[in-house]
Amino acid sequence: MSYKDILVFLDAGRSTATRLDLAVSLCQRFDARLVGVDVSTPDAFAGEFADVARGLESMFETKIKESSIRGEYRVAETRTSSWKDFYAHYADLVVATERDETSDDLVAKGIPDDIVMSAGVPVLILPSIWGPGTIGESVVVAWNSSRESTRALHDALPILKQATRVTIFEFAPFSDHVDSAPGLVQAHLKEHGVESEIFTWPDVKDVSPIDALFSCLDRQQADLIVAGAFGHPRLIEAIFGSASEDLLHNPSIPVLISH
Repeated sequence: MSYKDILVFLDAGRSTATRLDLAVSLCQRFDARLVGVDVSTPDAFAGEFADVARGLESMFETKIKESSIRGEYRVAETRTSSWKDFYAHYADLVVATERDETSDDLVAKGIPDDIVMSAGVPVLILPSIWGPGTIGESVVVAWNSSRESTRALHDALPILKQATRVTIFEFAPFSDHVDSAPGLVQAHLKEHGVESEIFTWPDVKDVSPIDALFSCLDRQQADLIVAGAFGHPRLIEAIFGSASEDLLHNPSIPVLISH
């Protein structure tokens, strides 16, 4: 498996240029087509960001031409719900940015939270103040032996295969007298040509799973987290169980998340 069709959301917010640059670099890395989907709201064309909103297609086409990649610009239906679901069903990977107060009125509702839950493909979420920076050199897989983390692991394989360092993190991992969960994941990744390290943390009650994960991220100098989204309605509740709100408080680490 590889990413051959990558979708990036475009809007008049300040994070779009960095997000587009990252999506272009991913297309160059995986020889993929880039679909830019304009998710601007009507408000975006009525205020101080109007010129930016009107120039999104030109910005996208210029970047495609400069980068010599295949690309297509589309405009999402933002006034009503649509079976197109912002075109996310027709991609291998979606690139988005976490919502923030400065651009909330400029971006269609449901992005990225609802897309994570409905797209059926992995969504790469960038922190609102991220970048530019590298992604996928040192990757931490947040593992918890669930369907969701299994899906995320396999959705991330194209990136994991190219990473220089992959770490399997698990808080209070499952084990018995025969196997341990992180060890089984490590053996599985090896069959895909991915060498990995294991970082576990016992449940000693005085450290939360999120704090333990951040310790792992710092020690491994991670630039990407891979995690599964659970069935909660909001993204901030979805990444790492009930403690996931804390995860997106980290302003520097992108998350590749699958549901």
